[in-house]
Amino acid sequence: MALDPVEYAILSQALLAAAREMGVKLVRSAYSTILREARDGSAALLDAQGQTVAQAELIPMQLGTIGRIFSACATLFPASSLEDGDFLIINDPYSGGQHLQDVFLFHPIFVDGRVIGFAASVAHHLDLGGGNPGLNPLAADVYSEGLIIPPMKLNMARDWHGGGFQRLLRANVRVPQQTMGDFDAQIAANNIGTLRVQELAARYGSETVVATMAALQDYSETRMRAAIRAVPDGVYHGEDAVDDDGIGDTPLPVRCTLTVAGDTIIADFTGTAPQVRSTLNAPFASTVSAAVSSIKAALSSPDIPFNDGAMRPITVTAPLGSLLNPRHPAPVRARMEACSRAWNATLRALAQAVPEKVIAPGYDTTTAFCLSHLRETGWSVYLEVLGGGFGAGPANDGCDGIDNPLSNCANTPVEALDQDFDFFRLVTYALLPDSGGRGRHRGGTGFVRAYEILTDNAQLAFYSDRFRRPAEGLFGGTAGATGACRIRRGNELISLGSKTAVPLQKGDIVEIVPGGGGGYGDPAERPAAAVEDDLLDGLISPGSAAQWGTG
Repeated sequence: MALDPVEYAILSQALLAAAREMGVKLVRSAYSTILREARDGSAALLDAQGQTVAQAELIPMQLGTIGRIFSACATLFPASSLEDGDFLIINDPYSGGQHLQDVFLFHPIFVDGRVIGFAASVAHHLDLGGGNPGLNPLAADVYSEGLIIPPMKLNMARDWHGGGFQRLLRANVRVPQQTMGDFDAQIAANNIGTLRVQELAARYGSETVVATMAALQDYSETRMRAAIRAVPDGVYHGEDAVDDDGIGDTPLPVRCTLTVAGDTIIADFTGTAPQVRSTLNAPFASTVSAAVSSIKAALSSPDIPFNDGAMRPITVTAPLGSLLNPRHPAPVRARMEACSRAWNATLRALAQAVPEKVIAPGYDTTTAFCLSHLRETGWSVYLEVLGGGFGAGPANDGCDGIDNPLSNCANTPVEALDQDFDFFRLVTYALLPDSGGRGRHRGGTGFVRAYEILTDNAQLAFYSDRFRRPAEGLFGGTAGATGACRIRRGNELISLGSKTAVPLQKGDIVEIVPGGGGGYGDPAERPAAAVEDDLLDGLISPGSAAQWGTG
């Protein structure tokens, strides 16, 4: 149908606003710090075919392929089979999902008995069982990582409010109050999205709303194709590597070949390392999210809605059995490490074609850091996603102490930790001088967070990367500092690898130290005033100031 331009403008922005409201509802209703404070979750509105229309600007990794994740559910349970109160659920990485901790819920939006769309949400759940509280960095297969939920159709009245599925879920998690509370937050987010779309349909008509959903996707596609046409046609190559697999010390290369032809791009990851025995493997849905997110971030304007239309000009491939497309039942908990290197490799390829649009690599890796303790009353589990220094760009310094762009989580405030956890306390939280790479524009600085353990029998489990291989600079910039994790136990200093789990003792000081981002351009060209500002802000030390230029 032909849309009135004014109505389209109003409705398209209303859909975007509804998705953002869903994200706010999700975070504000959450119980766990990983969702309530770190905001490790997302929300979106889909059309009746399950294609993304609008999403909350939270976690690109979780929503870049949500339509494709939905399709696994829709294949088994088409919209015509759904009734009021039904909803779809999935977390299985080998049925279209990402990793087990990211559980996707899809609620149909009924108007006059017809499904005109879906409200969708995803949250990283604090604990879903598995071999270790919070996360299991030593898992040998996906079964060891938690409860696997294949594509399923559930009903709120039958399966949730005291129903069989809710009881099954509660029985398999270590922290049921937080986990079940976060599931309720997802349901609340989907309910508000459903309500907002139904309100729009009541005011403007369902056919107008459906047509607007399609037009908004077409708009994103048109803008994205125009952005790609501005890139010179050609074949470009980029490469980065994960430090190691957590078992040996051999780097795991991630290679990307970008083929730009007119208004399309193909990202091919042939040549990437084979899948590994540890949890670093990335399900293909995650690989697609990483590649598409990097291309959109580099080439397009932020005002282009990130929906299914924006993805249409982009094709992503990765060999089956590789690190970026593993075979079942390879573990996938730490898939963000490989996906971050896919992000880097894609940007390095783009830097050959459009250097003015690409930033230097940052400490763009996920540091998933978990402390846990079994008390008489049950488990207490703290999980946080930490970032590091962002890479510098052609016109700006890198941001200091921020999460990587695929994850985009916030830090958990010290006050929230003191409120929720009594078996540790945070004793240090500070930026690290000299950790950002030098350049015309400085790489973002890393930081240190130190935790004092207040009881025996606590546990540490974490995974990270760039402990061996730093974030390299771009166009003459130098590399940022590498990361580290160590335990101070009396007079002993225990250095840990980047992917491990260890028991802790009362009095231990656990220090997690994410590194810095790479610099951009020749350090000799950095203005003296900028060096002086960095010195005054404590981002560089007096001893290192002489290494910077006076351009």
